[in-house]
Amino acid sequence: MTTTTPGGPGTYAPRPGAAPLGRMIAAQAALETRMLLRNGEQLLLTVIIPTLLLVLFSSVDIIDTGAGKSVDFLAPGVLALAVMSTAFTGQAIATGFERRYGVLKRLAASPLPRWALMTAKTLSVLVTEVLQVTLLAVIALALGWSPQGGPLAVLLLLVLGTAAFSGLGLLMAGTLKAEATLAAANLVFLLLLVGGGVIVPLDRFPDAAQQVLGLLPISALSDGLREVLQHGAGMPWGDLAILAVWAVAGLAAAGRFFRWE
Repeated sequence: MTTTTPGGPGTYAPRPGAAPLGRMIAAQAALETRMLLRNGEQLLLTVIIPTLLLVLFSSVDIIDTGAGKSVDFLAPGVLALAVMSTAFTGQAIATGFERRYGVLKRLAASPLPRWALMTAKTLSVLVTEVLQVTLLAVIALALGWSPQGGPLAVLLLLVLGTAAFSGLGLLMAGTLKAEATLAAANLVFLLLLVGGGVIVPLDRFPDAAQQVLGLLPISALSDGLREVLQHGAGMPWGDLAILAVWAVAGLAAAGRFFRWE
């Protein structure tokens, strides 16, 4: 339909063209979040498995978690696992199959810039993590969790942990085939669940293994959260530094090697 507006005859109303960049990012982030929450496998990784682990190991004395209540040790580790499951495992698998089926290629040809698409995916991850952390915190509190420490340190750990795992997840999704990404992401999830200090304390491993495992992002995140939330420590600078290195390296490598087709 055309109208005779002050701009002159033949002007289209509404005027055609791309929406504002902020609106496009918000719309894409909302779409990514809905797709993630509707995916049964993603819900298994992001919600069901962390919840079951928290309830099971807090209620049954299977693993020696040291002095104090088991839930005080387990809750920070499960929060770290939730971040990894969403930012790394879930994002890697979803993005890998979007790349295989040509979804990313088509989105790259849209008015939405590639960096804005990655921003929307990151926002989707953050929204999902807020829901995860809230749910797991409520369950942990019901199980008798007594968190300590300050919220700023927890927030910094979660943000840097998300950045580190997002970079690694996008690097995997952008360089491997979708089937390889699916297998590798799930394998890494299981290995880090066992050896990342989430459920089993790192001091149960040999000294040489502890030094290596302590440098992993999941170990730094779970240890940092545990230092703050269980022991009431201030800023865990060592763990924050490890996460920052992983975040910079992972995001830089993903930006350099990510293939859209």
